[in-house]
Amino acid sequence: MIKKEKLDLGKNNINSLLLKLSIPAITAMLVNAIYNLVDTLFVGMLNDTNAMGAISVAFPLFILIAAIGQMIGIGSSSLISRFLGENNNKKANNVASHSFISGALISIIFTLILILNLNPILKLFGATNNIILYAYDYSKILVFLSFFNIMNMVLNNMIRAEGNSKYSMIGIILGAILNIILDPIFIFTFGYGIKGAALATGVSQIISFLFLISYYIKDKSIIKINLKDFNFDKNLLSNIFKIGFASFCRQGLSSLSLGLINYQASLYSEAAVASIGICLRVISIALYVILGFNQGFSPIVGFNYGAKKFKRVKETINLSIKYTSIFSIFTTIVFFIFSKQIISLFSNDLEVLKIGTITLKAFGLLFAFTGYQQVYSVLFQALSENKKAMLLSLSRQGIFLLPAVFILPKCFGLLGVIFAQPLADFLTIILTYILSKDFHKDFDKKIKAA
Repeated sequence: MIKKEKLDLGKNNINSLLLKLSIPAITAMLVNAIYNLVDTLFVGMLNDTNAMGAISVAFPLFILIAAIGQMIGIGSSSLISRFLGENNNKKANNVASHSFISGALISIIFTLILILNLNPILKLFGATNNIILYAYDYSKILVFLSFFNIMNMVLNNMIRAEGNSKYSMIGIILGAILNIILDPIFIFTFGYGIKGAALATGVSQIISFLFLISYYIKDKSIIKINLKDFNFDKNLLSNIFKIGFASFCRQGLSSLSLGLINYQASLYSEAAVASIGICLRVISIALYVILGFNQGFSPIVGFNYGAKKFKRVKETINLSIKYTSIFSIFTTIVFFIFSKQIISLFSNDLEVLKIGTITLKAFGLLFAFTGYQQVYSVLFQALSENKKAMLLSLSRQGIFLLPAVFILPKCFGLLGVIFAQPLADFLTIILTYILSKDFHKDFDKKIKAA
Protein backbone atom coordinates (compact mmCIF):
# COMPACT_ATOMS: atom_id res chain seq x y z
CA MET A 1 0.00 0.00 0.00
CA ILE A 2 1.27 3.47 -0.92
CA LYS A 3 0.96 5.95 1.93
CA LYS A 4 0.10 9.60 1.58
CA GLU A 5 3.14 11.77 1.56
CA LYS A 6 2.27 15.15 3.09
CA LEU A 7 4.64 17.97 2.23
CA ASP A 8 4.26 21.44 3.73
CA LEU A 9 4.58 23.58 0.63
CA GLY A 10 4.61 26.74 2.74
CA LYS A 11 7.37 25.74 5.18
CA ASN A 12 9.62 22.99 3.84
CA ASN A 13 12.94 23.89 2.22
CA ILE A 14 12.29 25.08 -1.37
CA ASN A 15 15.20 23.13 -2.84
CA SER A 16 13.99 19.94 -1.16
CA LEU A 17 10.39 20.54 -2.24
CA LEU A 18 11.40 21.10 -5.86
CA LEU A 19 13.33 17.84 -5.94
CA LYS A 20 10.64 15.82 -4.14
CA LEU A 21 7.84 17.07 -6.35
CA SER A 22 9.66 17.44 -9.65
CA ILE A 23 11.59 14.14 -9.83
CA PRO A 24 8.42 11.99 -9.79
CA ALA A 25 6.78 14.44 -12.22
CA ILE A 26 9.80 14.30 -14.55
CA THR A 27 9.65 10.52 -14.41
CA ALA A 28 5.94 10.59 -15.28
CA MET A 29 6.52 12.97 -18.20
CA LEU A 30 9.42 10.91 -19.49
CA VAL A 31 7.19 7.88 -19.41
CA ASN A 32 4.72 9.78 -21.62
CA ALA A 33 7.57 10.38 -24.06
CA ILE A 34 8.52 6.71 -23.83
CA TYR A 35 5.02 5.71 -25.00
CA ASN A 36 5.84 7.35 -28.35
CA LEU A 37 9.56 6.63 -28.39
CA VAL A 38 9.16 2.90 -27.77
CA ASP A 39 6.66 2.69 -30.62
CA THR A 40 9.15 4.52 -32.86
CA LEU A 41 12.02 2.20 -31.91
CA PHE A 42 10.06 -1.01 -32.53
CA VAL A 43 8.38 0.26 -35.71
CA GLY A 44 11.88 1.20 -36.91
CA MET A 45 12.72 -2.50 -36.73
CA LEU A 46 10.18 -3.11 -39.50
CA ASN A 47 12.68 -1.35 -41.83
CA ASP A 48 9.86 0.52 -43.57
CA THR A 49 10.30 4.27 -44.07
CA ASN A 50 6.56 4.66 -44.74
CA ALA A 51 5.71 3.04 -41.39
CA MET A 52 8.19 5.36 -39.67
CA GLY A 53 6.62 8.28 -41.53
CA ALA A 54 3.19 7.18 -40.24
CA ILE A 55 4.43 7.36 -36.64
CA SER A 56 5.73 10.86 -37.38
CA VAL A 57 2.39 11.96 -38.84
CA ALA A 58 0.51 10.59 -35.81
CA PHE A 59 2.76 12.41 -33.32
CA PRO A 60 0.97 15.79 -33.63
CA LEU A 61 -2.34 13.97 -33.15
CA PHE A 62 -1.00 12.37 -29.97
CA ILE A 63 0.02 15.84 -28.72
CA LEU A 64 -3.46 17.20 -29.53
CA ILE A 65 -5.12 14.46 -27.46
CA ALA A 66 -2.76 15.08 -24.55
CA ALA A 67 -3.46 18.84 -24.80
CA ILE A 68 -7.08 18.26 -23.77
CA GLY A 69 -6.05 16.36 -20.64
CA GLN A 70 -3.32 18.86 -19.79
CA MET A 71 -5.72 21.80 -20.11
CA ILE A 72 -8.12 20.36 -17.54
CA GLY A 73 -5.37 18.83 -15.40
CA ILE A 74 -3.21 21.95 -15.15
CA GLY A 75 -6.25 24.19 -14.59
CA SER A 76 -7.47 22.00 -11.74
CA SER A 77 -3.98 21.53 -10.30
CA SER A 78 -3.41 25.28 -10.05
CA LEU A 79 -6.74 25.87 -8.29
CA ILE A 80 -6.42 22.85 -5.99
CA SER A 81 -2.94 23.86 -4.79
CA ARG A 82 -4.09 27.43 -4.14
CA PHE A 83 -7.24 26.33 -2.26
CA LEU A 84 -5.18 23.93 -0.16
CA GLY A 85 -2.81 26.84 0.57
CA GLU A 86 -5.85 28.77 1.82
CA ASN A 87 -6.98 25.72 3.90
CA ASN A 88 -10.17 25.53 1.82
CA ASN A 89 -10.52 21.78 1.22
CA LYS A 90 -14.20 22.09 0.27
CA LYS A 91 -13.39 24.20 -2.78
CA ALA A 92 -10.46 21.93 -3.65
CA ASN A 93 -12.85 18.94 -3.61
CA ASN A 94 -15.29 20.81 -5.83
CA VAL A 95 -12.53 21.53 -8.34
CA ALA A 96 -11.61 17.83 -8.41
CA SER A 97 -15.21 16.76 -9.14
CA HIS A 98 -15.65 19.35 -11.90
CA SER A 99 -12.33 18.35 -13.48
CA PHE A 100 -13.12 14.64 -13.49
CA ILE A 101 -16.61 15.02 -15.00
CA SER A 102 -15.60 17.61 -17.60
CA GLY A 103 -12.54 15.53 -18.57
CA ALA A 104 -14.69 12.44 -19.15
CA LEU A 105 -17.34 14.27 -21.20
CA ILE A 106 -14.90 16.24 -23.33
CA SER A 107 -12.78 13.16 -24.07
CA ILE A 108 -15.83 11.32 -25.44
CA ILE A 109 -16.86 14.28 -27.64
CA PHE A 110 -13.28 14.82 -28.81
CA THR A 111 -12.91 11.15 -29.75
CA LEU A 112 -16.03 11.27 -31.92
CA ILE A 113 -14.83 14.42 -33.71
CA LEU A 114 -11.42 12.90 -34.45
CA ILE A 115 -12.80 9.57 -35.68
CA LEU A 116 -15.16 11.30 -38.11
CA ASN A 117 -12.39 13.48 -39.52
CA LEU A 118 -9.32 11.26 -39.14
CA ASN A 119 -8.28 10.96 -42.81
CA PRO A 120 -8.31 14.71 -43.61
CA ILE A 121 -6.51 15.45 -40.32
CA LEU A 122 -3.75 12.95 -41.14
CA LYS A 123 -3.35 14.44 -44.62
CA LEU A 124 -3.11 17.90 -43.04
CA PHE A 125 -0.40 16.52 -40.75
CA GLY A 126 1.71 15.36 -43.69
CA ALA A 127 0.46 11.89 -44.64
CA THR A 128 1.42 11.17 -48.26
CA ASN A 129 -0.33 8.57 -50.44
CA ASN A 130 2.31 6.02 -49.38
CA ILE A 131 2.00 6.85 -45.67
CA ILE A 132 -1.77 7.37 -45.22
CA LEU A 133 -2.81 3.69 -44.81
CA TYR A 134 -0.15 3.08 -42.15
CA ALA A 135 -1.02 6.35 -40.39
CA TYR A 136 -4.75 5.55 -40.35
CA ASP A 137 -4.24 2.04 -38.94
CA TYR A 138 -2.01 3.39 -36.18
CA SER A 139 -3.98 6.54 -35.33
CA LYS A 140 -7.52 5.14 -35.24
CA ILE A 141 -6.62 2.85 -32.31
CA LEU A 142 -5.00 5.66 -30.35
CA VAL A 143 -8.03 7.88 -31.00
CA PHE A 144 -10.55 5.19 -29.92
CA LEU A 145 -8.66 4.82 -26.63
CA SER A 146 -7.92 8.52 -26.15
CA PHE A 147 -10.35 8.69 -23.18
CA PHE A 148 -7.75 6.95 -21.03
CA ASN A 149 -4.91 9.18 -22.23
CA ILE A 150 -6.90 12.33 -21.41
CA MET A 151 -8.11 11.09 -18.02
CA ASN A 152 -4.60 10.01 -17.05
CA MET A 153 -3.45 13.60 -17.60
CA VAL A 154 -6.30 14.94 -15.46
CA LEU A 155 -5.80 12.47 -12.59
CA ASN A 156 -2.02 12.87 -12.62
CA ASN A 157 -2.23 16.62 -12.17
CA MET A 158 -4.86 16.40 -9.43
CA ILE A 159 -2.91 13.85 -7.42
CA ARG A 160 0.29 15.86 -7.83
CA ALA A 161 -1.47 19.07 -6.70
CA GLU A 162 -1.95 17.64 -3.21
CA GLY A 163 1.73 16.69 -2.96
CA ASN A 164 1.57 12.94 -3.67
CA SER A 165 3.42 12.90 -6.97
CA LYS A 166 4.97 9.49 -6.23
CA TYR A 167 1.64 7.74 -6.64
CA SER A 168 0.96 9.27 -10.04
CA MET A 169 4.53 8.49 -11.08
CA ILE A 170 4.09 4.81 -10.23
CA GLY A 171 0.85 4.65 -12.21
CA ILE A 172 2.47 6.06 -15.31
CA ILE A 173 5.62 3.92 -14.94
CA LEU A 174 3.40 0.86 -14.71
CA GLY A 175 1.91 1.78 -18.08
CA ALA A 176 5.32 2.39 -19.64
CA ILE A 177 6.70 -0.97 -18.54
CA LEU A 178 3.65 -2.69 -19.99
CA ASN A 179 4.07 -0.76 -23.22
CA ILE A 180 7.69 -1.90 -23.57
CA ILE A 181 6.64 -5.52 -22.91
CA LEU A 182 3.58 -5.49 -25.18
CA ASP A 183 5.11 -3.66 -28.18
CA PRO A 184 7.29 -6.53 -29.48
CA ILE A 185 4.55 -9.07 -28.64
CA PHE A 186 1.83 -7.24 -30.59
CA ILE A 187 4.09 -6.03 -33.43
CA PHE A 188 6.17 -9.15 -34.10
CA THR A 189 4.81 -12.18 -32.19
CA PHE A 190 1.16 -11.53 -33.14
CA GLY A 191 2.19 -9.98 -36.46
CA TYR A 192 0.02 -6.88 -36.09
CA GLY A 193 2.78 -4.56 -37.35
CA ILE A 194 2.11 -0.87 -36.80
CA LYS A 195 -1.37 -1.64 -35.40
CA GLY A 196 0.33 -3.63 -32.66
CA ALA A 197 2.29 -0.56 -31.56
CA ALA A 198 -0.94 1.41 -31.11
CA LEU A 199 -2.65 -1.48 -29.27
CA ALA A 200 0.29 -1.80 -26.87
CA THR A 201 0.08 1.92 -26.08
CA GLY A 202 -3.70 1.81 -25.61
CA VAL A 203 -3.69 -1.21 -23.28
CA SER A 204 -0.90 0.37 -21.22
CA GLN A 205 -2.86 3.59 -20.79
CA ILE A 206 -5.92 1.66 -19.62
CA ILE A 207 -3.87 -0.02 -16.89
CA SER A 208 -2.45 3.37 -15.82
CA PHE A 209 -5.96 4.80 -15.60
CA LEU A 210 -7.21 1.94 -13.39
CA PHE A 211 -4.28 2.44 -11.03
CA LEU A 212 -4.73 6.22 -10.81
CA ILE A 213 -8.50 6.16 -10.30
CA SER A 214 -8.06 3.61 -7.50
CA TYR A 215 -6.32 6.39 -5.53
CA TYR A 216 -9.72 8.04 -5.11
CA ILE A 217 -11.85 4.89 -4.98
CA LYS A 218 -9.76 3.49 -2.10
CA ASP A 219 -9.87 6.85 -0.28
CA LYS A 220 -6.11 7.46 -0.29
CA SER A 221 -6.51 11.08 -1.36
CA ILE A 222 -6.68 14.33 0.60
CA ILE A 223 -9.09 15.84 -1.90
CA LYS A 224 -12.23 13.92 -2.89
CA ILE A 225 -14.13 13.37 -6.12
CA ASN A 226 -17.77 13.50 -4.99
CA LEU A 227 -20.04 12.67 -7.90
CA LYS A 228 -23.17 12.00 -5.78
CA ASP A 229 -23.35 15.52 -4.34
CA PHE A 230 -21.99 17.21 -7.44
CA ASN A 231 -23.40 20.70 -8.07
CA PHE A 232 -22.46 22.35 -11.34
CA ASP A 233 -20.59 25.63 -10.79
CA LYS A 234 -20.24 27.58 -14.02
CA ASN A 235 -17.70 30.04 -12.59
CA LEU A 236 -15.49 27.30 -11.14
CA LEU A 237 -15.47 25.36 -14.40
CA SER A 238 -14.70 28.60 -16.26
CA ASN A 239 -11.70 29.22 -13.99
CA ILE A 240 -10.36 25.71 -14.59
CA PHE A 241 -10.49 26.26 -18.35
CA LYS A 242 -9.15 29.82 -18.19
CA ILE A 243 -6.04 28.68 -16.32
CA GLY A 244 -5.54 25.55 -18.41
CA PHE A 245 -6.39 27.17 -21.73
CA ALA A 246 -2.90 28.61 -22.12
CA SER A 247 -1.51 25.08 -21.82
CA PHE A 248 -4.04 23.83 -24.37
CA CYS A 249 -3.08 26.61 -26.77
CA ARG A 250 0.60 25.80 -26.31
CA GLN A 251 0.15 22.10 -26.98
CA GLY A 252 -2.67 22.51 -29.47
CA LEU A 253 -0.63 24.95 -31.52
CA SER A 254 2.34 22.63 -31.12
CA SER A 255 0.22 19.87 -32.65
CA LEU A 256 -0.89 22.09 -35.52
CA SER A 257 2.55 23.53 -36.23
CA LEU A 258 4.28 20.15 -36.05
CA GLY A 259 1.64 18.79 -38.38
CA LEU A 260 2.33 21.63 -40.80
CA ILE A 261 6.07 21.01 -40.54
CA ASN A 262 5.37 17.38 -41.48
CA TYR A 263 3.17 18.56 -44.35
CA GLN A 264 5.89 20.86 -45.70
CA ALA A 265 8.45 18.08 -45.31
CA SER A 266 6.16 15.66 -47.20
CA LEU A 267 6.52 17.90 -50.28
CA TYR A 268 10.15 16.74 -50.46
CA SER A 269 10.12 13.04 -49.49
CA GLU A 270 8.85 10.36 -47.10
CA ALA A 271 12.37 10.27 -45.66
CA ALA A 272 12.07 13.97 -44.74
CA VAL A 273 8.81 13.28 -42.87
CA ALA A 274 10.37 10.29 -41.07
CA SER A 275 13.55 12.18 -40.08
CA ILE A 276 11.77 15.26 -38.76
CA GLY A 277 9.36 13.00 -36.84
CA ILE A 278 12.27 11.18 -35.21
CA CYS A 279 13.86 14.49 -34.19
CA LEU A 280 10.59 15.77 -32.74
CA ARG A 281 10.36 12.68 -30.56
CA VAL A 282 13.96 12.98 -29.42
CA ILE A 283 13.59 16.68 -28.61
CA SER A 284 10.33 15.92 -26.80
CA ILE A 285 12.21 13.73 -24.32
CA ALA A 286 14.36 16.68 -23.25
CA LEU A 287 11.37 19.03 -23.27
CA TYR A 288 9.34 16.61 -21.13
CA VAL A 289 12.06 16.72 -18.47
CA ILE A 290 11.60 20.48 -18.24
CA LEU A 291 7.80 20.20 -18.32
CA GLY A 292 7.98 17.57 -15.59
CA PHE A 293 10.18 19.79 -13.45
CA ASN A 294 7.70 22.62 -13.90
CA GLN A 295 4.84 20.39 -12.76
CA GLY A 296 6.68 20.20 -9.45
CA PHE A 297 7.41 23.93 -9.58
CA SER A 298 3.79 24.98 -10.25
CA PRO A 299 2.06 23.79 -7.01
CA ILE A 300 4.86 25.25 -4.85
CA VAL A 301 4.47 28.65 -6.51
CA GLY A 302 0.67 28.48 -6.44
CA PHE A 303 0.53 27.45 -2.77
CA ASN A 304 2.96 30.13 -1.55
CA TYR A 305 1.37 32.83 -3.69
CA GLY A 306 -2.02 31.91 -2.21
CA ALA A 307 -0.46 32.04 1.28
CA LYS A 308 1.14 35.46 0.39
CA LYS A 309 4.66 34.11 1.02
CA PHE A 310 6.17 36.07 -1.85
CA LYS A 311 9.83 35.61 -0.90
CA ARG A 312 9.38 31.85 -1.17
CA VAL A 313 7.77 32.35 -4.58
CA LYS A 314 10.81 34.31 -5.79
CA GLU A 315 13.23 31.72 -4.40
CA THR A 316 11.30 28.99 -6.21
CA ILE A 317 11.48 30.91 -9.49
CA ASN A 318 15.24 31.50 -9.23
CA LEU A 319 16.07 27.90 -8.34
CA SER A 320 13.83 26.56 -11.11
CA ILE A 321 15.50 28.73 -13.75
CA LYS A 322 18.90 27.58 -12.50
CA TYR A 323 18.10 23.86 -12.62
CA THR A 324 16.25 23.88 -15.95
CA SER A 325 18.93 26.03 -17.61
CA ILE A 326 21.73 23.68 -16.55
CA PHE A 327 19.77 20.76 -18.01
CA SER A 328 18.96 22.68 -21.22
CA ILE A 329 22.60 23.58 -21.85
CA PHE A 330 23.70 19.98 -21.25
CA THR A 331 21.02 18.73 -23.69
CA THR A 332 22.18 21.15 -26.39
CA ILE A 333 25.74 19.83 -26.12
CA VAL A 334 24.52 16.21 -26.40
CA PHE A 335 22.43 16.99 -29.50
CA PHE A 336 25.38 18.58 -31.26
CA ILE A 337 27.95 15.91 -30.43
CA PHE A 338 25.83 12.76 -30.81
CA SER A 339 23.18 13.77 -33.39
CA LYS A 340 24.18 11.12 -35.96
CA GLN A 341 24.36 8.33 -33.38
CA ILE A 342 20.95 9.27 -31.96
CA ILE A 343 19.20 9.22 -35.35
CA SER A 344 20.84 5.89 -36.26
CA LEU A 345 19.03 4.27 -33.31
CA PHE A 346 15.76 4.68 -35.21
CA SER A 347 16.65 4.21 -38.88
CA ASN A 348 19.38 2.86 -41.16
CA ASP A 349 18.04 4.73 -44.20
CA LEU A 350 20.89 6.97 -45.44
CA GLU A 351 18.59 9.84 -46.42
CA VAL A 352 16.79 9.74 -43.07
CA LEU A 353 20.16 9.71 -41.31
CA LYS A 354 21.43 12.72 -43.29
CA ILE A 355 18.32 14.87 -42.88
CA GLY A 356 17.82 13.80 -39.25
CA THR A 357 21.37 14.74 -38.22
CA ILE A 358 20.99 18.27 -39.63
CA THR A 359 17.50 18.65 -38.10
CA LEU A 360 18.51 17.55 -34.59
CA LYS A 361 21.39 20.03 -34.54
CA ALA A 362 19.07 22.79 -35.78
CA PHE A 363 16.43 22.02 -33.15
CA GLY A 364 19.16 22.07 -30.49
CA LEU A 365 20.49 25.50 -31.48
CA LEU A 366 18.47 27.48 -28.92
CA PHE A 367 17.37 24.65 -26.63
CA ALA A 368 19.78 26.03 -24.00
CA PHE A 369 17.19 28.76 -23.27
CA THR A 370 14.17 26.45 -23.14
CA GLY A 371 14.25 26.02 -19.35
CA TYR A 372 14.19 29.78 -18.80
CA GLN A 373 11.32 30.26 -21.26
CA GLN A 374 9.22 27.39 -19.91
CA VAL A 375 9.57 28.39 -16.26
CA TYR A 376 8.00 31.77 -16.95
CA SER A 377 5.30 30.25 -19.12
CA VAL A 378 4.24 27.95 -16.27
CA LEU A 379 4.70 30.70 -13.66
CA PHE A 380 2.23 32.97 -15.42
CA GLN A 381 -0.26 30.10 -15.54
CA ALA A 382 0.19 29.19 -11.88
CA LEU A 383 -0.38 32.79 -10.76
CA SER A 384 -3.34 33.30 -13.12
CA GLU A 385 -1.41 35.84 -15.21
CA ASN A 386 -3.54 34.51 -18.05
CA LYS A 387 -2.77 37.18 -20.65
CA LYS A 388 0.99 36.71 -20.33
CA ALA A 389 0.68 32.92 -20.25
CA MET A 390 -1.54 33.02 -23.31
CA LEU A 391 0.81 35.34 -25.20
CA LEU A 392 3.80 33.06 -24.59
CA SER A 393 1.77 29.99 -25.53
CA LEU A 394 0.54 31.55 -28.76
CA SER A 395 3.94 32.94 -29.70
CA ARG A 396 6.32 29.97 -29.84
CA GLN A 397 4.03 27.56 -31.66
CA GLY A 398 1.73 30.05 -33.35
CA ILE A 399 2.50 33.73 -33.92
CA PHE A 400 6.18 33.07 -34.64
CA LEU A 401 6.26 29.48 -35.91
CA LEU A 402 3.33 29.31 -38.31
CA PRO A 403 4.49 32.18 -40.56
CA ALA A 404 8.04 30.77 -40.46
CA VAL A 405 6.82 27.35 -41.60
CA PHE A 406 5.14 28.92 -44.63
CA ILE A 407 7.73 31.57 -45.54
CA LEU A 408 11.16 29.97 -44.96
CA PRO A 409 10.65 26.89 -47.20
CA LYS A 410 9.89 29.22 -50.14
CA CYS A 411 13.34 30.76 -49.71
CA PHE A 412 15.45 27.84 -48.45
CA GLY A 413 13.56 24.66 -49.37
CA LEU A 414 13.79 21.79 -46.87
CA LEU A 415 16.30 23.76 -44.78
CA GLY A 416 13.59 26.39 -44.34
CA VAL A 417 11.27 23.73 -42.91
CA ILE A 418 13.99 22.58 -40.52
CA PHE A 419 15.01 26.06 -39.29
CA ALA A 420 11.45 27.40 -38.78
CA GLN A 421 11.39 26.16 -35.17
CA PRO A 422 14.78 27.65 -34.17
CA LEU A 423 13.67 31.04 -35.52
CA ALA A 424 10.42 30.85 -33.53
CA ASP A 425 12.41 29.86 -30.42
CA PHE A 426 14.69 32.89 -30.81
CA LEU A 427 11.78 35.33 -31.04
CA THR A 428 9.99 33.66 -28.09
CA ILE A 429 13.08 34.00 -25.90
CA ILE A 430 13.13 37.76 -26.55
CA LEU A 431 9.41 38.01 -25.70
CA THR A 432 9.91 35.96 -22.50
CA TYR A 433 12.65 38.35 -21.37
CA ILE A 434 10.40 41.38 -21.90
CA LEU A 435 7.45 39.82 -20.03
CA SER A 436 9.64 38.57 -17.17
CA LYS A 437 11.12 42.02 -16.59
CA ASP A 438 7.62 43.51 -16.48
CA PHE A 439 6.46 40.80 -14.05
CA HIS A 440 9.34 41.32 -11.60
CA LYS A 441 8.77 45.07 -11.41
CA ASP A 442 5.31 44.52 -9.91
CA PHE A 443 6.23 41.40 -7.96
CA ASP A 444 9.21 43.00 -6.22
CA LYS A 445 6.81 45.66 -4.90
CA LYS A 446 4.67 42.92 -3.35
CA ILE A 447 7.73 41.44 -1.65
CA LYS A 448 8.64 44.81 -0.12
CA ALA A 449 5.06 45.42 1.01
CA ALA A 450 4.70 41.93 2.61
